[in-house]
Formats: sequence, C-alpha cells, structure tokens
Amino acid sequence: MSEKKTNSYQTSWILLLALLTAIAPLSTDMYLPALPQMATDYAVSTILISNSLPAYFLGLALGQLIYGPVSDRIGRKVPLIFGLSLHVIASVLCIYVSDLNDLLFVRVLQALGSCVGLVLARAAIRDVLETNQAAKAFASMMIVMGVAPVIAPSLGAGLLTFFHWKSIFIALALLGVLALIWVLLQFKETLPQSRRLRLSFKDAGLLYGQIFKDVSFLYPMLAGCFSFGVLFCYINAASAVLMDGYHLSQKQFAFVFGLNAVGTMLLSAMNHKIEHKYSVVQRLKMGGWVQAGGGIILLFAAYISPLGLYAVMAGLFLAVAGIGLTAPNSTALAMSRQGRNAGTASALMGSLQFAFGMLSGILLVLLPFSPLVNLAWAMLLFVACENAMIYATQYDNEFNVISE
Repeated sequence: MSEKKTNSYQTSWILLLALLTAIAPLSTDMYLPALPQMATDYAVSTILISNSLPAYFLGLALGQLIYGPVSDRIGRKVPLIFGLSLHVIASVLCIYVSDLNDLLFVRVLQALGSCVGLVLARAAIRDVLETNQAAKAFASMMIVMGVAPVIAPSLGAGLLTFFHWKSIFIALALLGVLALIWVLLQFKETLPQSRRLRLSFKDAGLLYGQIFKDVSFLYPMLAGCFSFGVLFCYINAASAVLMDGYHLSQKQFAFVFGLNAVGTMLLSAMNHKIEHKYSVVQRLKMGGWVQAGGGIILLFAAYISPLGLYAVMAGLFLAVAGIGLTAPNSTALAMSRQGRNAGTASALMGSLQFAFGMLSGILLVLLPFSPLVNLAWAMLLFVACENAMIYATQYDNEFNVISE
C-alpha cells in the first residue's frame, strides 16, 4: 500500500478486521456456560476450572506487548498469519488435553494467538485511514467488542444443547481457520518498509518504562485497569456463582450474562449523550460510583440470604455496566498527553488490563469464603483502588490546569 493515507475503505476489509477483533472476546466468553461440565470431566471444582480464564488473560497481556513492537518492525501480515495459526493449533489442543495444568498451558497459547487481531486491527486502521474515516472504523471495532461478549455465551450454550463442550473449541478453531484463509487471500500489507521502526527490543522496553512513569498516563490507566478488574472478577466467578450457586441453566446464564453486557453498552451510549454537560474526569467518577454501588449491593446480597438472586443480579449489573463510563474516559485521559508514543502506550494499557484479569482470578482462588462472598469482596477491593486512582487523576488534571 502507498504511504499516503486515504478517506475510504472496502466493506470487506473492515469486516475482516471486525472478525480479527472478535476472536479474542469470543474465545474468552464462549465457553463460560460449559465450565461446570468441564469441571466434572476434569474432576475439579468449577472455581478451579475457571483458572483457565486468568491463564487466558496472561496470554492476552503478554501477546499484546509482543505483537506491537514486532509488527512495527516487520509489518502486519506476517504476525497475523503466525498468531491466527497459533490460535487454531491451541484451540484444537484444548479438545485433547486431559489434565487441568495442560489445559491452562494451551489456553495461554490460545490467547497468545488470538490477541494478534486486537493489536493489529487497530494498527492497520491507523496505517491507512485519515482521521475521520479512522474514527468510523474504530467505532465499528468498538461495536464488535461490545456485541461479542453479549452473544458469546449464547453461542456456547447453543452448542451445548446439541454437542459436548469440546464443540466450542472446535468452533473457535474453525473461526480461526476462516480468519487465516481470509488474511492469506485478501489482507494487503498496510505498513510499508519506509515507515517501519528500527528500534531494538531493548529500546521498546525502555519506552514502555518511560511511559509507565508518566503520572498523566499512570493514574487514569490504573483507574481503567482496576475497573476492568471488576469485570474480570465477574467473568471469572460468574459460572460458579450463578450456575453452581443459584442453579441457573446454561440458557439462563447466557441471558443474564448478555443482560449485563447490554448494561455496559447502555452506559457507553449515555457517555456520549452527557459529554457536553460533564467533563471527562466527571464522567469517569460517575462510572466509579456506579461500580461502587454495585459492589456494595452484591456484598449485602452475599451476607443476607433473603435478598436472593435478584439482588445479586442487580449488584452485578451495576458493577459491570459502570465500565461503560470508566473504560472510554480513563482511556481518553491516559492517552491525552502521549502524542507520538500513543501506539506503545495503547499496547501497554491493553496488556495491563488483561494482567488485572489474571490478578482477579488469583484473588478469587485465594479468598477463603464462598464463591459469592469472594466475588463481592474482590470487586469491592478493585472498586476501592479504582476510585483512589480516579481521585488521583482528578488532582493531577487540576494541578496541571492550574500550572498551565
């Protein structure tokens, strides 16, 4: 492709990028309804089999840090082919492993492969499109990222109605094969030789460290990471709490999971409606308050049995929906002063968000209470840290405005 950026793109190209973006969230959520069945087959508890989620988050965190610098050096297409091939191989291996530790290992490999689409779809858009068209393309990517978690558990539950849980990983492997063939046939390299970076990996590591020390990036980035930690607590514990604890069927679980994802989308839409009335920091604080309210309701529901399932669902809805306000505003603040380091800062932020997903899984295993009580306390811990970082962000912004 030419170095000159354009104001147009083919629908088939954006559909391909949407598919590449969807593979990681589908691989995260599609098998959630199957966790109790998998726990039975592996002769472990549902909460232990749920450790395959933080294992997957570990792969997502590491992979994004790797693919960003590599693709800046050698182009986009070769890493895409490698990552998608790794995703297909690991998805097939998930069918055959018979030991929990082996499953955790192949889930890391699967994530290392599937996260390539998250990184390089964004990079390809930046490579070829002018700002206005890039904004539209990124909006399409955000729709995919919002819709995929809604439909993924329903797709998994649908497969479980007719087939064994291993069919879910077969479906994910076939999805990877489709994406790989599409990339081989139609994806044209978007990063010409003249624009490729010559930085060594040591230089890339030093740049990551430099960005991390910038408090204008650090505080809102950590606020966003702790907010995502709340979401990942929910994803990690949802099957044990709702299916084991409240005996929801696979279809009921998929409905509740989708409902909470819709809450996130509703608050994301509200974020746009109120952007002229409230500042970015104010909207970020609103999201923190919504998530705090959800965590408090969930804690009461965990200790007061008569409140029951509906109180749990209300608490989870608020805790998850609040991300619709915290995620876009923390990202906007973190990236606002990064300038030419925006690509590297974005990769660092995305990687750390999934690292917090891994941390949430570890915390849920270490807490000694029931799955519901563990979930409530873990969420409140993340919410408390999140709001501390939000107020640090507010102070930093006020100080810099006064200084300027």
